[in-house]
Amino acid sequence: MSNIEYRQLYENGLNTLERAGIAEAKLDARLLLEYVCGTDHSTLLAHPDMDVDEDKEAEYLSFIERRAKREPVAYILGTWDFMGLSFKVNCNVLIPEQDSECLVEEALRFCEDGMRILDLCTGSGCIALSILNYTNETKAVCTDISKEALLVAEDNAKSLQLDQRAMFVETDLFPEADGSKFDVIVSNPPYIASDVIETLAEEVKDYEPRLALDGDTDGLKFYRRIVDKAPDYLYSSGYLIMEIGYDQGEAVTKLLEDHGKYHDIEVVKDYQGNDRVVRACFY
Repeated sequence: MSNIEYRQLYENGLNTLERAGIAEAKLDARLLLEYVCGTDHSTLLAHPDMDVDEDKEAEYLSFIERRAKREPVAYILGTWDFMGLSFKVNCNVLIPEQDSECLVEEALRFCEDGMRILDLCTGSGCIALSILNYTNETKAVCTDISKEALLVAEDNAKSLQLDQRAMFVETDLFPEADGSKFDVIVSNPPYIASDVIETLAEEVKDYEPRLALDGDTDGLKFYRRIVDKAPDYLYSSGYLIMEIGYDQGEAVTKLLEDHGKYHDIEVVKDYQGNDRVVRACFY
């Protein structure tokens, strides 16, 4: 069996994904091919007739089959870009989304060098580690209820050479109270209402960890807990900054207002103009 040309292999993968109804078929087919062949996005135009050996062809087609079954590209590749950094991901953590970059950018507005950050529901660690990467001498405590997720986050901290500035704690939201205070608390908690999860794309509902998605009946369970307990962990004038669903700005704002210990409450929109982050300052 002779080797196949690069463009022909790409087109074979593209056709399979299009038949499977994958919306981003062109992009996904190209990303998977570049990963297998160690090429970049210009190769398809500059060297379409490049030979691809049989082993790489077989690996690529196996990846295409996985994608055709709706497995997310990020899990197939094992890495995903976020805030200009590369994060390892697997099925134990949510895939870092561009929307979450709004949370990091908002947190960076209030983070000064040397501050202490608490990241609740850290998952891959992408939020806390991005903040650490773009600040100096900041430190973070990152919590998650999933031991498997924390292993991914710790691995990412080592890869980014931030492991000396990040501590990871397996717990249900907040670490054990020991009097430690933080300047900023960030969180991207589970916020999807339980009965909505089955309506989500197969890539999400069948592959991403339900533990990191399910916000209980109304999607607000974790916000209630965080809003209630955060004052015990924040310095006076410290900030609580949370990612929210596009339709939760009003409800989460009301939780903060009703609590009575927060001011400067603001809903921040994402790049598509949807409500995405709520920020509040602790009195």
